Amino acid sequence: MMTAFMILLVAAGTAAVAFLLRKGKQKSWKAGKRILSVLGIGMALLLAICVVYVETYYRALPETKDALTSTETVKVGKIRNGYRFDGPGEETAIIFYPGGKVECEAYAPLLHELAERGQDAFLIRMPLRLAFLGIDRAEAVMREYGYSRWYMMGHSLGGAMAAEYAGHHDAVSGIIFLASYGTGRISENQQVLSIYGSEDGVLNRANYEKAKANWPESAVEMVIPGGNHAGFGTYGPQQGDHDGKMTAAEQQRITAEEICQFIERTEVPE
Repeated sequence: MMTAFMILLVAAGTAAVAFLLRKGKQKSWKAGKRILSVLGIGMALLLAICVVYVETYYRALPETKDALTSTETVKVGKIRNGYRFDGPGEETAIIFYPGGKVECEAYAPLLHELAERGQDAFLIRMPLRLAFLGIDRAEAVMREYGYSRWYMMGHSLGGAMAAEYAGHHDAVSGIIFLASYGTGRISENQQVLSIYGSEDGVLNRANYEKAKANWPESAVEMVIPGGNHAGFGTYGPQQGDHDGKMTAAEQQRITAEEICQFIERTEVPE
């Protein structure tokens, strides 16, 4: 939106200067220079606002480093745009899109837990930590790795963008929303699991309820008693959120358990 405003500002200023220059008067030329000066200041301010916006984000807490380290059961490796958590599972994998303005490593504990339970996972790093700038990043992962079933999953903004990607790719078996919702209709051929915490202060409940009309009949919804919005990641409190009645680690354990049970229930028999 800021980019569009900047383009509009430049276009309006250029048109104004061109009009004044056509007058061919010295005072018009001086007025034109003043306009250009104002435009330059305005663009500089907008650029500064953009820089501050993208560099103000939620950082992964130090304890996430443990989840980025390989163990006897889970091998953690870097991929082009993120990480792969390779556990004992072989058939199914989850591609995860982080929440808006959250450092992707903050979700490593959740994905490590999923891999330990048999669901391999890919954590995707987004440009400027905004998933709408990298909606198609799942494509390269799905091309490179030979899993038979794929699930898209995301937290908050990441969940909306994961659903957007899944809506255009039949190879995706299901969508997992974490404190999130999509805006388009979801195919009856795609399974849906939605999880959010009872103490979530960020999720727009009105829009969430409207979005449920787009779910297939088989969709599953789960509310974690005492969970909040930020608890799906490990990045500390989030502005606008309510205090959770459990630790983030506990919320993630419950989430991982529910996801694995959901996938096991919806797997198509050989």
